[in-house]
Amino acid sequence: MANWISFTYKNQTNIGVLDGDMVELFNGDMFNNPTTTGQKLSVNDIKLLNPCNPSKIIALWNNYKTLADEKGLSKPNNPLYLNKAISCISQPGEDIVRPKSYNEAIFYEGELGIVIGKHCKDLEPNETKDYIFGFTCINDVTGMDIVKKDPSFDQWTRSKSFDTFGIFGPGIVTDLDPLNLQIESKLNGKIVQNYNTSDMFFNVFEIVSFLSKDMSLLPGDIIACGTNAGLGPMNEGDTIKVSVEGIGELTNKLV
Repeated sequence: MANWISFTYKNQTNIGVLDGDMVELFNGDMFNNPTTTGQKLSVNDIKLLNPCNPSKIIALWNNYKTLADEKGLSKPNNPLYLNKAISCISQPGEDIVRPKSYNEAIFYEGELGIVIGKHCKDLEPNETKDYIFGFTCINDVTGMDIVKKDPSFDQWTRSKSFDTFGIFGPGIVTDLDPLNLQIESKLNGKIVQNYNTSDMFFNVFEIVSFLSKDMSLLPGDIIACGTNAGLGPMNEGDTIKVSVEGIGELTNKLV
């Protein structure tokens, strides 16, 4: 198990493996056999960045049984998904900024994220493990009232693609069991989401397989596995913290 991060040190961008309060530096591409430099730095001397730069962010909808039951939804025939714009990505700890074009409800959605490690296409579920680099935390921030604004078209992509609405990190952890991870969201310190990935309709391996048959998945691509019961609105000044067992936590403030 390794916790991979990206960061700046002395105005240079680096990759490394986090170990407690220290980071071991590596050369090369995180997804293509990087080599250690042998150098270690204190986390106090670095500035954390997003752990990778995805070519796409894919977000699943209606993938948890408990939330589906609450909303009166059935299990879909296959994974349902949308894309978030790459420009929505924010850096670790940055504020979630309310867009000037939208003054209604902004929701937090704590989720598990899959990070692809190798180019893949047309995989079966039992083949996907070798193509998954690791897992990350996600807050799939959503302008919820936009979705049904036009009765002729559900605007999921717009609702999730505002600048700063793409939050993931702080690292990518390898060799986790994604079928049994606890996910928790805290709003101003109060637990508002607490669920396990075992509640998914479609597990991590089934998701990657299905998507790979629709499109090529590339190193660094991120798949948000969907959220569960407890998602809800934030007000300006609220702080939301999303944590995934074995990975870490994301903390952001809505402004």
